[in-house]
Amino acid sequence: MIVGLTAVVMLFVSLTSALIFRRGLPTVDEKTNQYVRDWIPVNLPAALLLVNTGVLLVSSVTMELARRQIARQVALAGVEKIPGVSLGKERKFPWLGATVALGLTFLVGQWMAWQELARRGFYLATFPSSSFVYLLTGAHAVHLAGGILALMYAAGTALASKPVEARRIVIDITAWYWHFMALLWIYIFVLLEFAR
Repeated sequence: MIVGLTAVVMLFVSLTSALIFRRGLPTVDEKTNQYVRDWIPVNLPAALLLVNTGVLLVSSVTMELARRQIARQVALAGVEKIPGVSLGKERKFPWLGATVALGLTFLVGQWMAWQELARRGFYLATFPSSSFVYLLTGAHAVHLAGGILALMYAAGTALASKPVEARRIVIDITAWYWHFMALLWIYIFVLLEFAR
């Protein structure tokens, strides 16, 4: 997981470096043959992106609750096997399912943000600045979709009645990735707000 996350960090460091370099780079206007700055500030749908950020942060909380729930199950697995010991009926909330739903909600929110950008006249190839907005948010969305697939696999291990220790490993690794995606989104959002 650390190797994979290092690759993701390097990708976004490279994209950030390219954004900063391109932002300050003048281009030649073909009509006047003069150097001009073509970096047009993108009017981001900040309110929608803030809601998306909140959804992703709540999903990180639900992921942590899922991780703690499975850790508790592992801790009590040995006790449950002792004859005559009953832990009682424990209600289990489907935290992984809630995290998947919130992750999908975030992706729908991102699609809505892209639609709003288009309504404001900012398309993928309109300006270099809008290209970077779509590139950064799109790359994050692809990585988050991979996290959703991992969450669905983790939920599937529970349905397949895998041993609780194996489920814990899957959920722990998925939680690390999911929390990283939440932090990465905050970084991207701040970068886009300040790189106008």
